[in-house]
Amino acid sequence: MNKQEIKICLWYDDQAEEAVRFYTSIFANSETGQVSRFGKEGFEHHGRPEGTAMSIEFSLNGMKFIAMNGGPLFRFNESASVVVFCDTQEEIDHYWSRLTEGGTEQPCGWLKDKYGLSWQIQPAVFPGWLAEVDPMRKERVLKAAFQMTRFDLAKLQEAYDGK
Repeated sequence: MNKQEIKICLWYDDQAEEAVRFYTSIFANSETGQVSRFGKEGFEHHGRPEGTAMSIEFSLNGMKFIAMNGGPLFRFNESASVVVFCDTQEEIDHYWSRLTEGGTEQPCGWLKDKYGLSWQIQPAVFPGWLAEVDPMRKERVLKAAFQMTRFDLAKLQEAYDGK
């Protein structure tokens, strides 16, 4: 390997293939890559039928992931999340509605999908607003954001503008 490649590994009990199909159906610029499958070797350790997916490489909008069927030992929690920056309300609504199918809405642009993975669906301008040097603008945006689950870009823009 001539260059360092970085991928995020997501640990599932046994839903890796299902999760990859779900995620790649949501993101237009996505693809599924190499699939590694369990064989007979090591059955006494992994307990998975031969041919079951062990890991699946995939990408969403150019971000590379590996989904792994690792068993029930570990679960997702909010200490790690995937952030999706959106330019329009339509994008926010699309990702929010699809990723919350079977999942849960959480405050301030956060959600958990049906597999327990946390996502942040944010306007692309949001990090700039949070870095705003005018403390009044920043406080107005934060006050508005903390009152929302799914972000409303127009209302956040109004808060930023002081309207």
